[in-house]
Amino acid sequence: MAAVNSRYARAFVDVVLDEKLDAAAVRQELEVLSATLDSSLELRRVWENPAIAPEQKRGLLDAIVQRESLSRPVRNFAAVLIDHRRIGHLAEIVRTFQQEMDSRLGIEDVEVTSSRELTADEKSVLERQVEQMTGKKVRATFLTDRAILGGAVLKLGSTIYDGSVRGQLRKLRDELAN
Repeated sequence: MAAVNSRYARAFVDVVLDEKLDAAAVRQELEVLSATLDSSLELRRVWENPAIAPEQKRGLLDAIVQRESLSRPVRNFAAVLIDHRRIGHLAEIVRTFQQEMDSRLGIEDVEVTSSRELTADEKSVLERQVEQMTGKKVRATFLTDRAILGGAVLKLGSTIYDGSVRGQLRKLRDELAN
């Protein structure tokens, strides 16, 4: 099932890139549509019910598109998912779409944990350093955890760079124990 959902996501990434659409805006619209579907059991039942005519389902979609001011490409993508009975997998397809889009645009998510709130300049410098290190654009999420005492911990994919005081103390303790 994941392979089928991935095909839909990749195909829509192709559309977004070929048509030079604003990837961030499309992502936001997909998230709005997914949240709308997730929050309404009745909507899921209607869109997933094979006994309800596709025209009626698309009519409901059009009402949501108008209410939420969604773009035509997002509307058409949702209509394809409804017609092919994949709309129930929208959340997974949106996640895959985001991963594929980030991959093609060379964007890497990084989580930065520091012992205190970083200033805008510090965040900017840190993002540039990570971009230089990875050779990719970076989308950083900044967290605060006083328990690390100082420094920062970076999570880049499955790799963790621990430059915290707590991490250094733990490393020193392990070296002394050996």
